[in-house]
Amino acid sequence: MRQTRSSDRAPSVRISRAHFDWRQYVVYGGFILVFLVFSVSLYGSGFLTLNNLLNIVRQTSTITVMAVAMTFVIAAGEIDLSVGSLAGLASVTTAMTVDRFGIVPGIIAGILTGLIVGCVNGVLVTKVLIPSFLVTLGMLGIGNGIAMWITDTAPVPIASNVFNNVFGSGNVGPLPSLVIWTVVALVVGHVALRKTPYGRQVLATGGNEIASSFSGVKTKRIKFLALMVSGLAAALGGMLYAGRLHSGRFQWGQGDELSVIAAVILGGTSLSGGIGSVIGAVIGSLLIGLINNGLLLMGLAYSQQLIIRGAIIILAVALGRRGRSM
Repeated sequence: MRQTRSSDRAPSVRISRAHFDWRQYVVYGGFILVFLVFSVSLYGSGFLTLNNLLNIVRQTSTITVMAVAMTFVIAAGEIDLSVGSLAGLASVTTAMTVDRFGIVPGIIAGILTGLIVGCVNGVLVTKVLIPSFLVTLGMLGIGNGIAMWITDTAPVPIASNVFNNVFGSGNVGPLPSLVIWTVVALVVGHVALRKTPYGRQVLATGGNEIASSFSGVKTKRIKFLALMVSGLAAALGGMLYAGRLHSGRFQWGQGDELSVIAAVILGGTSLSGGIGSVIGAVIGSLLIGLINNGLLLMGLAYSQQLIIRGAIIILAVALGRRGRSM
């Protein structure tokens, strides 16, 4: 009987070992390493000041909010390339509505922008069965074009101090409002992914969609909700841009889809789906912001910063290549 119980335990030990993947934790070590390197090399440049550290969180807040939602999309086996242009579009629709009708209608307009685009993406992916890469790539151009068209490429100022303070430049006590938005996104996203049936179904859908479907998981509904929430998060990111920069403009968010995806993959979410970490995505976002801030303080040209950022994205993809056989 003892031999039987020992042999019964052996598979569970092997399974637990197989489930451990060191690449899920690379971002934490990388964050600490980069922070230490910049702390030493930029000691006299103000890198370690509280204002600069809070500034890193403020500047990455939009990426962080979108990365939290993108974690669900990628963990479910899909991708959303439209978040950057949608952020710009939402900033424009919000700014135009705030200017004409006030704060509350402006916020509603921004939310509806994200909701509509997210639902369109979800329907095309789950009902029409077009690959999410192609759908959201097309939506990237559509969102950017609409934002340019309705504003004639001109910025739309936001004169409301209340809106700007809540969504960007204000403080709640000693904490900037953008830091609070980052914390809220982290807590809500982590709880949703780890503590709710929906989060478990997202991971199951990305891990094996066919098996999940046979188990009763409505995989199409799961993917639709993930893309819809991604649209809402991108719209919130656009409103945070608008609040921080006191205007709506089609350029806000351009190229952010690359930083968002890099943050999510660096954070331990698998490109093939089935594995996701909201905390990792937030740390990945902060890591990218940390690197950008350090390179800026070092005096590197923007072109050089782009090279480093591209290298980070390549590294993120390399770390995210997990075969399903693993």
